[in-house]
Amino acid sequence: MTQGALQARQLSMAFGDHVVLDKIDFEVRDGEFLSIVGPSGCGKTTLLRLLAGLMEPTSGELLANGKKIDGPSRDRAIVFQDYSRSLLPWRSVWTNVALAFESQGIPRAERKTRAYALLERMGLSAVGEYFPGQLSGGMQQRVQIARCLAQEPTVMLMDEPFGALDALTRQTLQDEISRLAAERKVTVVFITHDLEEAIYLGDRVVALAPNPGRIAETLSVGLARPRNQLTTRETPEFLAHRHRLFKLLIEH
Repeated sequence: MTQGALQARQLSMAFGDHVVLDKIDFEVRDGEFLSIVGPSGCGKTTLLRLLAGLMEPTSGELLANGKKIDGPSRDRAIVFQDYSRSLLPWRSVWTNVALAFESQGIPRAERKTRAYALLERMGLSAVGEYFPGQLSGGMQQRVQIARCLAQEPTVMLMDEPFGALDALTRQTLQDEISRLAAERKVTVVFITHDLEEAIYLGDRVVALAPNPGRIAETLSVGLARPRNQLTTRETPEFLAHRHRLFKLLIEH
């Protein structure tokens, strides 16, 4: 039996007497795009930080490819919602992206070449010498994604990365990250409040219920790829999934 990319077994997390997550059990399959939704306070971000190895669970265990997660790993890159604080403002765009290469001791000329190749994929090759503060929010988020891709991770953990962006930029980045994940065969765990975004991007959607955070239901999306921002969202299957998730979260 093959191991999933990520597994949670009876995972619980408490801060003092406050239980945030209670006995979470789920598996993320290799190459899967798993969306996680739930109301504020249900523990979505806490769960992502646990998967990243940034926190230790109170009880239960977390596994990556069958091995216990006991700290951060280059195999698991995390994209934060607050892109403006995630980039180093004193470094140019390309040197922000090249941080992973720098830590590997790769020569500067090669770092720049590889960073620009990633920036080109994200449509940012013209702003490589700019600083983050000179870019729009959507461009800054693209830089953060490019920097994560520079790690060559097997898993990308994304914490509401498009929540602060305008609708058009958000949809453009949804399609970009979906395409990149498929091309690179990267496993993605994607946190969002937006039910339509969760369905549009996900192979499956995990709905969390609050107080304490627990899995209410896991929904298999089953929509054909590649997806289209207009036609996919208008299908009866998409609308049925949205109604199901909305009703589920209202009940909780």
